[in-house]
Amino acid sequence: MPTILMNLKILLPFQVFAQKTNVSRMVLETREGSFGLLPHRLDCVAALTPGILTYETQEDGEVFVAVDEGVLVKSGMEVLVSVRRALSGADLGQLRSSVEQEFLTLDESEQSVRTVQAKLETSFLHRFASFQHE
Repeated sequence: MPTILMNLKILLPFQVFAQKTNVSRMVLETREGSFGLLPHRLDCVAALTPGILTYETQEDGEVFVAVDEGVLVKSGMEVLVSVRRALSGADLGQLRSSVEQEFLTLDESEQSVRTVQAKLETSFLHRFASFQHE
């Protein structure tokens, strides 16, 4: 009896990063910890955090992909992973370093945008509160 394996598709906002067939297992990271998938697991949805996605195929062996935050959807034998950014590489240590440097730290422009947005929201709330008291 042939073994039914999973099909994995890793999606970025504007392209397909990877599309693999015959995936025998996967491990990814969520807020609750590591999350493993085998072919006959029930359908599910999971919110992913920045980390290392690991999958295994007969042809490629164990493969590591650094992913940013995103969503995983498993339906039947199809697994879709949609993330903001992804990097692949052979060296697990280098990928972990990439996750820490690129995905977990905000770049300067993103930090300044968030700071300005927080100031605008705070200013709006103060004006709104003073308007209600008048």
